[in-house]
Amino acid sequence: MKVAIFGLGYVGFTAMCCIAKEGHEVIGFDISEKKVNQINQGVAPITEPGVEELLTEGLKAGRISAHTEIRNHLHDCDMAIVCVGTPSAPDGAHNMTYIAEVTRQIAAAVGTTRTSPLTVVYRSTIRPGTVEGLIAPIFASMLGEAFKRSVELVYNPEFLRESSAVQDYFDPPKIVIGTIDGQPNARMDLLNRNLKAPTFYVHLAESEITKFVDNTWHAVKVAYANEIGRICMQLGLSAKKVHEIFVSDTKLNISPYYMRPGGAFGGSCLPKDVRAMQYIAADCGAHTHLVDSLLRSNEAHKYRLFERTTRGLAPGASVLLVGLAFKAHTDDLRESPNIDLARGLLREGYKLSIFDPAIDANKLVGANLGYAYTQIPTLSQLLVSKETAEKTTYDRIVIANDTHRKLDLGDHGDVINLNALS
Repeated sequence: MKVAIFGLGYVGFTAMCCIAKEGHEVIGFDISEKKVNQINQGVAPITEPGVEELLTEGLKAGRISAHTEIRNHLHDCDMAIVCVGTPSAPDGAHNMTYIAEVTRQIAAAVGTTRTSPLTVVYRSTIRPGTVEGLIAPIFASMLGEAFKRSVELVYNPEFLRESSAVQDYFDPPKIVIGTIDGQPNARMDLLNRNLKAPTFYVHLAESEITKFVDNTWHAVKVAYANEIGRICMQLGLSAKKVHEIFVSDTKLNISPYYMRPGGAFGGSCLPKDVRAMQYIAADCGAHTHLVDSLLRSNEAHKYRLFERTTRGLAPGASVLLVGLAFKAHTDDLRESPNIDLARGLLREGYKLSIFDPAIDANKLVGANLGYAYTQIPTLSQLLVSKETAEKTTYDRIVIANDTHRKLDLGDHGDVINLNALS
């Protein structure tokens, strides 16, 4: 097939590389000229294991190209996949501006002369009812009677974890496909023909809520574990031992993943989708007290970790923060709790250095770039090399993610690991 992808961020760019690996021709679209030029030159715009090699292979085979304008590129496409951002609006709902605009652009480019419909697949996280209540009406208003023969709408949430996104694409935990009638879609079957996972064909709204359910649950697990960890610390108990006992019960306690007292949750998905789930619950009259408490609990945990980081350390002391991205081996800084920690340390007058080899201040783009420099304007001056981090004597070293595995800390005595409360 020939597949178009709109939005070449973490989800869209990874999908582009993986779909091309499957033998399909992929054309990508993004408003960032810098990002598009990087891709066409064989430079991945994100840091994610495996994508650089897949990009090189796809370009060499002539299966990948990137553009800033649609023009007539959609005329012979079989499928268009939408991966644009849905950031939080001031009230906690998802901002649908980018979804509405890209839908309008696709409708204008599709026209009314297609002999077979373009399968338009949405992967951006959107509120249940969005495809039928916002997206379909935009297509209908622009295409008129040609709507149903020109376009078929699908919602297909992604389950990619940063730092293992390529592996997750080819070995997903599940495949969820939403259609108007809840029935299978031939082109989606072709796209996923080599993927082995439980597959669910459901109605659109059921597929749209899937990501909220998953991400809210992941947030629940992290916040719950950290609350137990704080109680243990206050009572002088070993949070590590309590955790060991809890996760040994894989029959009733489901899974140990996310269930380890440690860092606060963050990143581009969990905070955003929890806020949106709160909005959805309030809007429909549900009463979800645990969900409503998650972000407050997470902020409390961030403050507790800041207290732990600075306990007994006078302002002016030197601190090495190991890991700035919310997850090691990626450069995604959006809503990283480690950004909040860094800001707190700077605000209180500590001499901060940051070691995170996945982050190059000169290579950040898009929303990631904007978030990084609005939160820490001096980021480029704070980042230090591996050599500097290992040779410099700091008053305290703070491990914020698994980046420390790339660093030889020697016998430095004052090391705090926020990844695991013990």
